[in-house]
Amino acid sequence: MSDPHIAAERKPLFRRVLLKLSGEALAPAQGSGIDLDVLNEIASEVKAVADLRIELALVIGAGNIMRGSDYEARGMDRATADQMGMLGTVINALALQNALEQMGVTTRVLSAIEMSTVCEGYIRRRAVRHLEKGRLVIFAAGTGSPYFTTDTAASLRAMEIGAEVILKASHHVDGVYDRDPMLFPDAKRFDRLTYIEVLQRNLKVMDSTAISMCMDNRLPIVVFNLRKQGNIQRVLMGEKIGTWVESGS
Repeated sequence: MSDPHIAAERKPLFRRVLLKLSGEALAPAQGSGIDLDVLNEIASEVKAVADLRIELALVIGAGNIMRGSDYEARGMDRATADQMGMLGTVINALALQNALEQMGVTTRVLSAIEMSTVCEGYIRRRAVRHLEKGRLVIFAAGTGSPYFTTDTAASLRAMEIGAEVILKASHHVDGVYDRDPMLFPDAKRFDRLTYIEVLQRNLKVMDSTAISMCMDNRLPIVVFNLRKQGNIQRVLMGEKIGTWVESGS
């Protein structure tokens, strides 16, 4: 559970936030699919943020179900593989919606691919209106077009809804490192980086299209460890955790 005292001590730094979750965060320790215990843990963390009266939107990937790039490497048409991946994000979004609503969080799933019997279609004004009414919004199906990652979808949706920050939740590391800390124990973690440094160093924060979009619109990104309880709240309250990516000026 998240720390209930955090909200009482300080006010959040941001009014409207986009949280980017990887599909892998939902996967069981072995194999693919959705671990319901993990799903509920993540939903509990998200609920704690929603309880702060922050306008919160999410973008979730589908790596626990399938990655279009993996199937392309095995000979599948890239556009088809990406479309399959987009459908995987809808599965994850519906699962997360169910977990949140069982906890009392009013949630809407908006899909970039029209599927009216399952969820709402994405319309920017509709998404903003849901946020203004205090509903948590989950954006599914990426951008709706192949050849774009969910990182790019997160950057695009964040700018469309006027989010003040992107929170990039990692389930492996607690920030951005100069090299893989799982392989190199002496890897250095960065507290702050500029967009240009991320691009020049080819650091694995988000893909280059997403970083460039954030840079052009001066939208900050915070990379942090989702697995540590209360971390989403801590970031929003301004605690110095994770890695902040922003303009150098």
